[in-house]
Amino acid sequence: MRKTTVVAAALAGAALLAGAAVSASAAGTPPAALALARQTLPAGDGWASDTTGTTGGSAADAGHVFTVRTRDELAAAVAGDTPKIVFVSGGIDANAGYSCADYADPAYSLDAFLAAYDPAVWGRATKPTGPLEDARVRSAKNQGLRVNIKVGGNTTIVGLGGSKITGANLLIDKVDNVILRNLRLEDAHDCFPAWDPTDGALGNWNSLYDTVTVTGATHVWADHNNFSDGNNTDDTQPQYFGRPYQVHDGALDVIRAADLVTISWNNFFDHDKTMLIGSSNTVGADVGKLRVTIHHNRFANVGQRVPRVRFGQVDVYSNYFYATDEDSYSYSWGVGVYASVHAENNFLLRSADLPLDAVVYDWRGTAPGAITELGTATRIGTGPVSSVNLVAEYNATHEPDLPATTWVPTLRAAAPDPATAVPALVTAKAGAGKLGF
Repeated sequence: MRKTTVVAAALAGAALLAGAAVSASAAGTPPAALALARQTLPAGDGWASDTTGTTGGSAADAGHVFTVRTRDELAAAVAGDTPKIVFVSGGIDANAGYSCADYADPAYSLDAFLAAYDPAVWGRATKPTGPLEDARVRSAKNQGLRVNIKVGGNTTIVGLGGSKITGANLLIDKVDNVILRNLRLEDAHDCFPAWDPTDGALGNWNSLYDTVTVTGATHVWADHNNFSDGNNTDDTQPQYFGRPYQVHDGALDVIRAADLVTISWNNFFDHDKTMLIGSSNTVGADVGKLRVTIHHNRFANVGQRVPRVRFGQVDVYSNYFYATDEDSYSYSWGVGVYASVHAENNFLLRSADLPLDAVVYDWRGTAPGAITELGTATRIGTGPVSSVNLVAEYNATHEPDLPATTWVPTLRAAAPDPATAVPALVTAKAGAGKLGF
């Protein structure tokens, strides 16, 4: 019997069993980890500290402190809104026991899909429809049942030393008060990317899963984590229809009226579509939301969306941008419709082949959107450090100019570090494994 015919049933059974699996306490957890899990976001530390602040599961009682070692234990432990602390131990693979072939619907094959929707056959005017596209969608749904892990409100998830979560999409959906710290998160790959011949001039393959998705949620703090594609980077994928078969979406996306998010002291590396803030150009629920602070992160050889912003007031300060792979680089700061971006005291290490006017990109169309930039420093390799204004570099070679914002950030625990100090500071302190255990 083909394994896909029992995927849903197997997942349902696993969910029932997992409740008992996570009943074990956090006995043996390092004291430093237990102390860390009780920490809350400091006052004034970015947008997630606004209004009620972000406390995660710090108030969890002893019966809601869990250590998890499998995908099913993790999914059960993070569910619901009761205050809880979840420690991740060892390697958790969301796809453990399942391959892409196992998720595939019996009516789907990639070869048949490619033959049916080749632009020479299907054309480029409309998106795929019909039995093979329906089978691809069913296949993706099978995988989604396994890799989408919904995180409830009032939750703190902490990675223990040497732990890693692979292949999962942590989905923080319409809940409040979540903290993610010291996690190593890798390779949330999509086995069944969608082909859209209408996406751009040549069409594109688009994948479904982010590593972390913050959608409609509030008060989220992601701190001292590592995000990457592991050994399954998109540049190793084949090309179909002359376009990269991209199997990853965002590393950490904030979308659909999510609000009050602080992203601090993380490492993002070897990924393309890194951070999307706002997923639609449509004026609606996103207005007045999507307020995000991004500080003291390291973005190393990531391709684009660092971040790409629509609508939100986004504070980007004291980050280290490491862009030395020009072959995979598109841009860093994307200014979209109604975006209000304040970028201050950031540092850009770049290749000599990366022009300064390529770092900023205008996604506004005819809608408003603005960016203010202060105190940026840059260098090529080990060469001298110089001051630069990347927005001015963009405006000098593009029309129309990107205007400056009128909004000034106030929610900062301390003044931004000087840009020249950022590389050493962020390299030493950002990412998983830097919190003392």
